[in-house]
Amino acid sequence: MRSKAPLPDTSSMHLFSVAWRDKYSVRHFHHPFAMTLDALRTILPIAGWSEDRLRAVRITGQADPILPTPFRLAETSTATLAAVGIAASDLWELRTGRQQEVEVDTRQATASLRSGHYLKIDGTYVSPAPNAVMGNYPARDGRWSYVHCNFSNHRAAALKVLGVPEDREAVTRAVAKWDALELEEAIIAAGGAGGMVRTMDEWSRHPQGRAVASMPLMEILRIGECPPQPLPRGDRPLSGIRVLDLTRVIAGPSCARTLAEHGADVLKVSAAHLPHLGRQEYDTGHGKLSTYIDLREETGKETLRGLVRDADVFSQGYRPGAIANRGFSPEALAKFRPGIVAVSLCAFGHAGPWAGRRGFDTVIQTVSGITHRQGQLFPGATPGPQFYPVSAIDFLTGYLMAFGAMVALGRRAREGGSWLVRISLAQVGRWLVSRGQVPESELRDVAKDFTPAEIERWSMFSNTPVGRLQHLAPTLHMSETPPRWTRTMVPLGYSLPEWPPR
Repeated sequence: MRSKAPLPDTSSMHLFSVAWRDKYSVRHFHHPFAMTLDALRTILPIAGWSEDRLRAVRITGQADPILPTPFRLAETSTATLAAVGIAASDLWELRTGRQQEVEVDTRQATASLRSGHYLKIDGTYVSPAPNAVMGNYPARDGRWSYVHCNFSNHRAAALKVLGVPEDREAVTRAVAKWDALELEEAIIAAGGAGGMVRTMDEWSRHPQGRAVASMPLMEILRIGECPPQPLPRGDRPLSGIRVLDLTRVIAGPSCARTLAEHGADVLKVSAAHLPHLGRQEYDTGHGKLSTYIDLREETGKETLRGLVRDADVFSQGYRPGAIANRGFSPEALAKFRPGIVAVSLCAFGHAGPWAGRRGFDTVIQTVSGITHRQGQLFPGATPGPQFYPVSAIDFLTGYLMAFGAMVALGRRAREGGSWLVRISLAQVGRWLVSRGQVPESELRDVAKDFTPAEIERWSMFSNTPVGRLQHLAPTLHMSETPPRWTRTMVPLGYSLPEWPPR
């Protein structure tokens, strides 16, 4: 039994070790990190874990707000990264019998939600600015419409519906001739992405909002049987684990990047015909090999099947049913690779009228009321909805996907079986909103960015095929196996479609 200790003075404290909760529940005193730990408590039951897992977690930094938004970015980013650390420690304990201490700094965790803002190639800043016509526009009925135009195919779809060239003034005039809901449906029907700006109350009454509310934050489901499969030999939590990354943009790629931080061999799979921004690999491509496979061709499907047979994790971000139509549903994967961990990401969840709809972080913000609320408190140059200053839903989702994959690998080692980890951006957006908001009185004079000294301290350099890349280093700290990438980022399609030797 532990000896009693005096309650810490929290008036000036910037450090919290969860060992204190043995005697004093954080719910019963106003520690600045109590809400972070409460957020972590909502994640641990997904793995079937008790609060005892919190003992190894150490949090430094400051509480929300860190950036100008009412949404609790520090709390949620710290909680999800701590969950990743606990899951990695669990796998390490399977290998060695030893647990690890996990430490997360709230400011560094919050900065990780906008890591794409801190990239330089050979000393030149890599701008994260979106396409010039992407954004929010006033519609005819007094509502606002968000037009997502970052990818060329979505931009072409929206401009075709609006009947205008790629010019912001022309788009403004065209959107003003539409009712917002009518335009939302027309753009989606044309293969584009975007949405009508809704309030949180409107989203709670929307059929898809209700469907999302009925879903848990994330599911880890057993989908097949096989004997237990011990972790491969190695000196890191995920040594010898092979991950296929068939995701795009930020959320899914950041999951695979996180798995690579803990020793996994990650092979990114894309295709030459798919539109991409190029710069995103500078941020989410660390630790990965990258190859092209055209799944429209039977030879491409056969190549992927060969890779799956030697894989441990298959992470994909296709819309529901799309990858299944190519023969790679979770159930099919479990048949020709018993013991596979299938990680499935979509925008709006696997149920509801929007289950197959395209979506991105910004789209979820738009339709769920986040941009409406952000615009109320932090109006931009012009009145109207605003995005929060990070890619919170994307990165929180990616961290949770990595957590789920590691939990499933631990179950496979102990119990056997094939597993499905299922999550959506909308479910994570709902969880973020459910954490509550920072009181308005605390949002005055919040800094818009981190200090240059902080960014320098959190950054590292990698010599890549495209130049010397400056980028944020891994955020999570672990006592025995510090997260690191053993491979530098490479461009899409740079590698052969084959696994490196174990």
